[in-house]
Amino acid sequence: MPTDGENVAEPAGSLPDPGLEFRVLRPELLAGLTAFFTAFAEGPDHAFFHPHPMTAEVAARICRYDGRDLYYAACSGDKVVAYGLLRGWEEGFDIPSLGIAIHPEARGRGLARPFMVFLHAAARFRGATKVRLTVYNANQRAAELYRRMGYHFTAKNDRELVGILDL
Repeated sequence: MPTDGENVAEPAGSLPDPGLEFRVLRPELLAGLTAFFTAFAEGPDHAFFHPHPMTAEVAARICRYDGRDLYYAACSGDKVVAYGLLRGWEEGFDIPSLGIAIHPEARGRGLARPFMVFLHAAARFRGATKVRLTVYNANQRAAELYRRMGYHFTAKNDRELVGILDL
């Protein structure tokens, strides 16, 4: 057993776990965000999350963005495993719209809830008292998570709900 201050060698052939970080999207994450957008756009959940095109051009614009809206990534090293946004401030809205997408390989690992809690904190830090989101009725897993987190829903149309959370 190691004593205080002793380094523990990694087993041969293994890499240290880079951990998980929530980061503001900046140019150094462009490759990771582009790879995320590509993987997400090829998966079935793209039908449920489409706040903008999932292209390299949009990824570059987001990574260079310097406005009032907020764009974040959950990262494991340089790999983007989740993408989140709070937008609407740039257009003058008081209540930002929240969006979140989890990489297909990272689903089922308990990432959505803590990432949303982080996004709620980021919105509060910016001065928001509420956040809103839209979810498809068919996306039952996401809708249930949002309900458990305290969102209250009204019908937007016959396919979508709008949820509001008081922060």
